[in-house]
Amino acid sequence: DAVPALKRALAQSPYAAAGERGPGAAALPEGVLAEVDLKSFVERQRLEGYDPNLDVLLVTEEKLRCLAELQQAVLQCAVSNPAAATPPGSRFPAGGSCCHVVHVVSCEEEFQQQQMDLLWRILDPGAHTALQKHLVCGPVKVAKPSSPVGADQYFQLRKRQMYEASVMKYGELAQDEAWTEVIDVLTAAAIRFEMLSTAHRSQIVLDLEDSSISTKGTKSGAFVMYNCARLATLFDTYQRAVERGTYPPLPPPSELNFSCLREEGEWLLLFNYLLPFPEVLQQAAQLPLPSKGIRITASTETVCKFLIQLSMDFSSYYNRVHILGEPFPHLFDQMFARLQLLAAVRDMFHSALETLHLPPLSQI
Repeated sequence: DAVPALKRALAQSPYAAAGERGPGAAALPEGVLAEVDLKSFVERQRLEGYDPNLDVLLVTEEKLRCLAELQQAVLQCAVSNPAAATPPGSRFPAGGSCCHVVHVVSCEEEFQQQQMDLLWRILDPGAHTALQKHLVCGPVKVAKPSSPVGADQYFQLRKRQMYEASVMKYGELAQDEAWTEVIDVLTAAAIRFEMLSTAHRSQIVLDLEDSSISTKGTKSGAFVMYNCARLATLFDTYQRAVERGTYPPLPPPSELNFSCLREEGEWLLLFNYLLPFPEVLQQAAQLPLPSKGIRITASTETVCKFLIQLSMDFSSYYNRVHILGEPFPHLFDQMFARLQLLAAVRDMFHSALETLHLPPLSQI
């Protein structure tokens, strides 16, 4: 069992004091196993980035259970990553391939999580604890709250609002059972864009009024999902037309005449989105783990803003340009070039949404 092992490590640690307190010192409070001198540990290990007010930590069994859960998470990481070989006699992967531990914590709990970080380093030294980093998130508040709002209540409220907005736009269609999954995805998209479009260190103020959720707003996750679905519908329509013999199949890219792309919106999609997308994705998805100190950043807002701006420019282009024209052979070159361009835009939508753990919608 992990907790007894941690208790043994605590009893043997030079930074911990249990019953051997000095003359005249008060006994440890009930339920406290020992006190650990975090300040001395930070100074001796020359660790950077920790709160200077960290001093003595009173260790309880509950804190050791929290550390045991962290240990279990590291073990699961090792199991899911076969490349992280575990040395003989060790429960954890070798340092060269060890998983990185990232504490995602609110700003109110940052101090307490630093305490747990240091306690883990003291009681369970190794590569897995030496690689700890902290991703600190700002507070989430509600504008004009009449009563406290929990996460589950917030989710249910957004789901109801998304359902009502969909019924208003699509009528009875949105009340069909097939729409249940669509509403769930739209709700998840609305919440994730609401939370992740702001830098994680900044405060978020939620507007919970019914008017704050819409299927029409260009700054929302629902708008992004709507445009992703428009692309799916476009290619589904084209494929059905090919099966009916209306259009020929899309030729391979090497046979297409891309000089037919003369619209400004087409070049905008290429140069503002398709070409820089790999760099945007790399910057947003990679955490700077080797950086000094313990804090790291995650640029989730980069992907959200990219998707919102892409949706606006794609929507403007799509509303202006007729992609599937009359089935005349002299128009096919331009249609094929546009379809190939939009196939790349569709794939880009899917890749970006995947970083937010959102599935693309095939129709709305």
